[in-house]
Amino acid sequence: MRFGRRSWEISEAEVTPEAVFLERRRLLGFAAGGLAAGLVGLPRGARAAAVEGLLPAKANPAFGQGDTQTAEKAATSYNNFYEFGLSKNIVAASKKLPTTPWTITIDGLVEKPLTLDIDDLLKKVSLEERIYRHRCVEAWSMVVPWTGFPVAELVKLAAPKAEAKYLLMESFMNPKVAPYQSAPQYPWPYVEGLTLAEARNDLAFLAVGLYGKPMPTQNGAPIRLAVPWKYGFKSAKSIVRFSFVAKRPQTFWEALGPDEYGFWANVNPKVAHPRWSQANERRIGTEEMIPTRLFNGYEAEVAGLYQGLEKERLYM
Repeated sequence: MRFGRRSWEISEAEVTPEAVFLERRRLLGFAAGGLAAGLVGLPRGARAAAVEGLLPAKANPAFGQGDTQTAEKAATSYNNFYEFGLSKNIVAASKKLPTTPWTITIDGLVEKPLTLDIDDLLKKVSLEERIYRHRCVEAWSMVVPWTGFPVAELVKLAAPKAEAKYLLMESFMNPKVAPYQSAPQYPWPYVEGLTLAEARNDLAFLAVGLYGKPMPTQNGAPIRLAVPWKYGFKSAKSIVRFSFVAKRPQTFWEALGPDEYGFWANVNPKVAHPRWSQANERRIGTEEMIPTRLFNGYEAEVAGLYQGLEKERLYM
């Protein structure tokens, strides 16, 4: 029996509008969005046609009752995606990314390595909608209804070997359509990682849609990560490879700015970024300033993952 409301439960009213989120993600996706090697698909319309029969998915009532949902227009027009530009306005540029076909590789220390199209992957999982808070390291936030499936389902499909300790995620690599991937100062392709314990946590989610629609390119089409207790740059976009490895990977932002961005990147209002405070955040769409919460408000669900790691740099 469950009493009261879980810390992750947020109301639809607090969800960031799609337009704002997409625009921001378009910009964040370039900086915080992940792109990996080796996969390019067709235009957004083709991908939408391939998944539209699966959407909208049934909402999971255990996630998202309590926060006001961000307006769709806001969430889909305010985006980080450095592969396509350094501003938040990358919607148009991101449309050049082909997303059909989209091949996904699952490899590394696994019993069941796979190479398959995303549509075949989606036949092996069950989609649902979850409303999550999304907190950027830049101190803005949204509340977004994602459609997808738990990362734990992908882990189960792969059947990692005992020596596998981390899940590495790599985004697309295609400088012909993503011009900033030609910039030598960035360690492309975008790479992110989780411990297997984090990947198996109930909150870790792989999203293929939002607002009941197929994922827009600016938000990380056709598949992106959503880990709501961490800063947004951990949520890699447009993923093409999932590798199970024994050694902790050096992630994109960790390689680019090790003094500012760590592997763990858990939200903590008491630990400032070297260049700004993290004590408060600006809610996109309403511009309301609100206090930042430890683990973005998901402390009860994830704090246990970090016991015994006091010497680690767990927060930004």
